[in-house]
Parts: sequence; C-alpha cells; structure tokens
Amino acid sequence: MSRTALVYTPKFGDYDLGASHPLRPSRVIRTYELIRACELLDAPSVAVEQPSAADEETLALMHSRDYIAAVRAPSEGRILQRPFDYGLGTIDNPIVEGMYEAGALVVGASLCAADLVYEEKADIAFNPGGGLHHAHRERASGFCVFNDVAIAIAYLLEKCGDGVKVAYVDIDAHHGDGVQEAFYGRRDVLTVSVHESGRYLFPTTGGVEETGEGEGEGFSVNLPLSPYTGDEVYLWAFREAVIPILEAFSADFVVTQLGVDTHFQDPLTHLCCTTRGYMAVVAEIGERAERWIAAGGGGYDVTVVPRAWTLAFAHMAGAEPPEHVPESEAEHYRRDDKPVPLHDAGGPKADDDWLRVTREFAEASVEEIKQRIFPYHGLAEDDD
Repeated sequence: MSRTALVYTPKFGDYDLGASHPLRPSRVIRTYELIRACELLDAPSVAVEQPSAADEETLALMHSRDYIAAVRAPSEGRILQRPFDYGLGTIDNPIVEGMYEAGALVVGASLCAADLVYEEKADIAFNPGGGLHHAHRERASGFCVFNDVAIAIAYLLEKCGDGVKVAYVDIDAHHGDGVQEAFYGRRDVLTVSVHESGRYLFPTTGGVEETGEGEGEGFSVNLPLSPYTGDEVYLWAFREAVIPILEAFSADFVVTQLGVDTHFQDPLTHLCCTTRGYMAVVAEIGERAERWIAAGGGGYDVTVVPRAWTLAFAHMAGAEPPEHVPESEAEHYRRDDKPVPLHDAGGPKADDDWLRVTREFAEASVEEIKQRIFPYHGLAEDDD
C-alpha cells in the first residue's frame, strides 16, 4: 500500500480573492473536511502534513525578483505603480491584503509535497490548495499569483541534479500555460496538458503545434478538446495520446494538476465529464506514477470539487470511499432530503451530433500529436 500524505493547513483559506471571486477558498477547506469525514485520514499509511511558506529564494526559481517585490508591495504598505504590468489589479487577479503571504504558503505546500516524496517519506503527496498553473515569470494570470507547481518542479530538478526526469500532467479544463512556458526549452521535463481548446476558453493557448523549442522540442504535449466533450471521448483521447508518451518518457517523478473544471456542472467551462470519468483519468496517471506529487487546481462548483478531490485522495490512499457523503458534511451538498452520493448520480445526455463533433475534434488532436510528438519518444504513429 502506498504511503500517502495530505498537505493541508486551515490557512489555505487566506488565499481569498474576494467574496464574488469564483476561486473560493471553501473549495479546499471543504475538501479537507470531507476527506476527514470519510475517515480517509485514519489509515496508518496516511499522514497529514502542515506546510510553511516558501521563502523568496525559492519563489525566484520561477519568478523574477521584480515581480516578487511587486506582489509583496501591498503587504509592506507600498503603493504598487503600474500594477497591470504585473497582471495585478484585474478582475481575475485583484490586489488583496495578504496575497503575498497566501501565495507563498501555497507554494510552500507544494514544496512540502515534493520534499516528502523526494525524501521517500511518502510515495504520494497531495496539496489540494495548489495547482496555480497560470502564473508566469513576471505576471499573475487566471487567479494565480505564484506558480506553485512550476516552482515544485524546478525545486526537484535543483535537488536531484542532472539526469532526473519529471513529467507534469495537467487535466484542468484550462491550458497549463505557465508551467509549459517555464520548461518549454527543456527535455528533462515533459509537460502534458489536456484541456478545452483555446479557441473557446482562456488562456487561448495550448494548440497541438506548441511542442517545445530547442532541446525541448517534442516534450511539450497539448491535447485540446472540443466543448461538450464527455467521459468516453476524453478517456479515449487520453489513453491514445498521453499514456504512450508518459510510458515512453519514464519519469522519476510525476507532478499533476488535478483541476475539476472538466465537470459538466462547472460554471466557467464547457466540458461535460463526470466524477467517474475524472477518476478514471486519475487512476490512469496513478498507475504510472511511483513517485507522485499532486496539486489541486481549477473547479468552481463547490458541490463538485470536494467530492472529486476526496475520491482522488481515496484512490491515492488505496482506500475504498463511502458510497455517500457522510451526514456530518451532507448539508453542503444536499438538494433534497435524500443521501448525497459521493460520485455523480448521473451525467449529461449528449445527442449523437455532439458525440460525433467531439469525437472528430479529439481524433484530429490525437492524430496530430501522433504525427508531431510520438517520433521524439520512439513511438510509431500506430503504437497503442
């Protein structure tokens, strides 16, 4: 049985961008409460670890000193000149009190997860507060101030030295642009992003043609999907295009961003997956990740995200989750007086035309990946 760690602190609630902002800290707090209520923390192979904030030196593995100083300015009582230059003061990334400290703590939690796995104190470590994959070197973006997953990867590379390989797999509905950008010219980091096509969704990037540059050519993998793609097509595309590359790359560490905004109830995206499809993808990753650092990410329906991440953590811990949300937590999910299933009770009904459209879109993306990426990994186009 895997040794599994949950990296958590109630201070994750401090990453609060405002009452009307969709990235509600309750997503993470309720995840912890639901995991605990499901008794998933009681197993001897499971531990809860308290993180501490990352220091500036570690933040600088990804971000410029100038940008770090800009994020810290409000905490120091300084007026930030030209905040828009840093992606701050926008609707997505408002300037809020304590954003430096809250962002540094999220990074620290992903570093804690990385340390636990690196030091072989855990086989799997999950930071549900992390996954802020849109932050760039000198710019906040898409609700993300500091890019915790990119920093965790850079941290691992620095600790391990030459020869180590890291695979980053991002299943958020939005393209993992910040992480891709950070490692676009490297071949020791494989970045994989499966997402709703940028033709229809922020951040508008993530086409198959973004394959890396220089030594990194062929090590940036993007699998864009059509709006309304459901479980069947998503899983088929993931297995056809992503799994062969992951197996061929044979990473020493797997870092994942497990956003749940692929869900059919998500208010910001247009994919139509269920918790069952989501968990099938998580299981596919888990089978190929002996040393696994997992982070949360997107997902904006607060009745969905905690259920999905609880199911994911149960899988990581090798535990059988209960069929229903425990009564102590059911009030947050209940719509009537019936027991609340932990898994989705149903899903969207797609008509034949939409199934055909989403399948054709996925087939085109998969075929292009096989043509562009497979040869770099010693894979023939018709390899399974």
